[in-house]
Amino acid sequence: MKVSGDWLTAAPTQAVCAMLETHGHQALLVGGCVRNALLGAPVNDIDISTDARPERVMELAKNAGLNAIPTGIEHGTVTVVADGIPHEITTFRHDVETDGRRAVVAFSDDVEDDARRRDFTMNALYARSDGTVVDPLGGLKDLKARRLRFIDNAEDRIREDYLRILRYFRFHAYYGDPAEGMDPEALAAIAANIDGLASLSRERVGSETVKLMGAPDPASAVAAMRQTGALTAILPGTDDRALAPLVHLEELHTVAIDPIRRLTVLGGGNVAEALRLSKKAARHRDVLRNGLESSDTAGALGYRFGEEAATSILLLRAAMFESLLMPDTLVTARAGAEASFPIRPADLIDRFQGAALGKALKELESRWIASNFALTKAELLDTLS
Repeated sequence: MKVSGDWLTAAPTQAVCAMLETHGHQALLVGGCVRNALLGAPVNDIDISTDARPERVMELAKNAGLNAIPTGIEHGTVTVVADGIPHEITTFRHDVETDGRRAVVAFSDDVEDDARRRDFTMNALYARSDGTVVDPLGGLKDLKARRLRFIDNAEDRIREDYLRILRYFRFHAYYGDPAEGMDPEALAAIAANIDGLASLSRERVGSETVKLMGAPDPASAVAAMRQTGALTAILPGTDDRALAPLVHLEELHTVAIDPIRRLTVLGGGNVAEALRLSKKAARHRDVLRNGLESSDTAGALGYRFGEEAATSILLLRAAMFESLLMPDTLVTARAGAEASFPIRPADLIDRFQGAALGKALKELESRWIASNFALTKAELLDTLS
């Protein structure tokens, strides 16, 4: 079997592979680029495995006139940039020692050693520069069946890096077959090693969780996280019952996926800190939570928070109450976002000053919103007389 695509035949990628192959080394594209190409999904990052040692990769790149960056040379990784495209090249390796977060590795000349240190069989697929697939561990069969399995013993793979617990749920949400469910051995191994999640940095946990929430439909994966104890371990006090209704509403109203919206529907009081969300993401979540706690109508939400946030708040309300949105609700929110309050401080300065001016503006704004933005400037000013 072969993979194909512009990502593979592109001159820069072929040049990097040739840099290794013409000097007797293997150049095997690996992981996500091969997996996604086989699935017909977009390829974003290009990783290459080789039997060449990292210092040799640096030397060959220099001789070929390519920019080589020792991004992780102690672990065997060199990034070679060709025509602005980065190619992460890593020497075949196997783990000597692990502590659940990082590993001590030894270099190898055998691709099977390299494959066995990876997480899932579908990620242990390689391809030569001509597209020929190399499948040391039978991952191709699992990929075709959309069956997510740990390589060899699930508990061993998890104990090498406890982040693989969260990666399992994310990968299943993106690539697994929901009709077939999850691998019982994997779920049992995850449940037995939940305590290992506490050893991970919040940044790693947050990054993985946000990626999961960006899946087309993460509801079944998050439900499995709850059942194994993983959800409570990383986000105490959260509840996923409204997530599936939210995903359904997003699809029904053709609303773009927003991972923070989906995180918000889980509830919980310390999510931003637990996941080390960026300031922007944390502010976004605060806006959605504040909107949920308000009694504002759809139009008022649009006016106060903008169309995008108002849409999210309305979807969240409907999901949490397991109700549908009326057909014109989102239209009303859009109208509110586009509305412009017709009164300016200068219109009232002859009657009010200081705190009284602010109070009068607020009262008029409330009347205008309550009128569904229908009252004109003159009508609003008349209400003061």
